[in-house]
Amino acid sequence: MIDVDVETGLIRQARQVPSPNFDERPGDCVASLIIVHGISLPPGEFGGPWIDHFFTNNLHPETHPYFSEIAGMKVSSHLLIRRDGELVQYVPLLKRAWHAGDSCFDDRDCCNDFSIGIELEGTDEIPYTTVQYERLANTISAIRQAIPRWLMPRSSVTVMWRRAGKQIPGLCLIGGF
Repeated sequence: MIDVDVETGLIRQARQVPSPNFDERPGDCVASLIIVHGISLPPGEFGGPWIDHFFTNNLHPETHPYFSEIAGMKVSSHLLIRRDGELVQYVPLLKRAWHAGDSCFDDRDCCNDFSIGIELEGTDEIPYTTVQYERLANTISAIRQAIPRWLMPRSSVTVMWRRAGKQIPGLCLIGGF
């Protein structure tokens, strides 16, 4: 069971790793879209501290050649689901995380304004794990139940195209939600 605190936007079962890369959603904008991304740092490697470091501006470029390309980026996501199903939260769900970049969905620009970003640790070349899919489904369900005023229809779960070293986890995700 996943429990979302509707006052703070925090998920009680998630490991909290606060990112400085967020701000308030504009005006009366609330989340009506969930965007699922894929990420691994360095590309194709799993389980290290690098995603946490990336989203908290602590990624040192000398650690890995790829990091020199992305170390200065100011990005975050609301949530990460690791290969073993661990849930990590970087930004409260009620705030605007910086995960979608210059984006558009359903003729609306600036997807960060009205979305929740969920990262899956993985790549296009290696299948995501069953426990990740299960945790993703449970997390989306908990978000919808905890914050019904957001009125997220089933069709509001989508994937983002490759951007800033992140990859999409495959269109097969949409059908199950």
